[in-house]
Amino acid sequence: MIKRKLFAGKRIFSLGLLLLVGFTTPHPNQEAEADVAAHAVVQATDLEGAWRLIDPVEIEQAAIPNATAVKIIEDGLFSVAYYDETGKKFLGTYGGTYEVSRGNISMTYEFNTFDSTAVGKTATGAYTILNDKLGIEGIKGAQATETWEKIPVNNDASPLAGAWRIRARERDGQMSPMNPGPRKTIKMLSDNRFQWIAFNSETAGFFGTGGGTYTTENGKYTENIEFFSRDSSRVGQQLSFDFDVKEGDWHHSGLSSTGNKINEVWHRQNNQ
Repeated sequence: MIKRKLFAGKRIFSLGLLLLVGFTTPHPNQEAEADVAAHAVVQATDLEGAWRLIDPVEIEQAAIPNATAVKIIEDGLFSVAYYDETGKKFLGTYGGTYEVSRGNISMTYEFNTFDSTAVGKTATGAYTILNDKLGIEGIKGAQATETWEKIPVNNDASPLAGAWRIRARERDGQMSPMNPGPRKTIKMLSDNRFQWIAFNSETAGFFGTGGGTYTTENGKYTENIEFFSRDSSRVGQQLSFDFDVKEGDWHHSGLSSTGNKINEVWHRQNNQ
């Protein structure tokens, strides 16, 4: 059995998703480049989903026996959360955007609680996908190959699968728009996993995160919380909201874990 070790203060690297660039002008090697692009599209599709770390990079300091690491990949963005659900401990998170080319991965961090100095930097390594397993190696700072296993899902594809950024929130009975900028709240959903993250990509500020599993059925979006950085007592709670997707926006309303009314609009992101 592999002994898993996780710690804050150490860079933990993963991968990112394909940024697809179209060919707009003729090129002598256009046919060969088109073949490479087609191969990349297949690989990008394979990368999308939710993954669990099964063969972690060994890191020094202390062991967390019940630690889980979950990666969500959608719409050209990725997020990774490390946590101990049984002990109700949030351990850390990182994520951002990434590109894939010819079996290599270039990943740019927008948030990283393990190493805030990594924010804004790009790491590059190699990856392989075989039998629902994703291997990553050679990324600067990694000491061994990481292996991620696709998390199985028994339900149909969710209409909310994707990467979303909050664009408006109700305050005092009025919808208040959220101005675009480096301060962001992003929500990643894929298969039946979700994670939201609040951060500032310019200052490397981190303001909170939470996540777990979710379902969508008959206009109801239900979350089962497995980790929450701000308040561990929320772990194990189930929250249900009304939802609708209209013209690319996710309309989300209900009561928060503290019982406060929520009425939000989220806009789908797409970095491909």
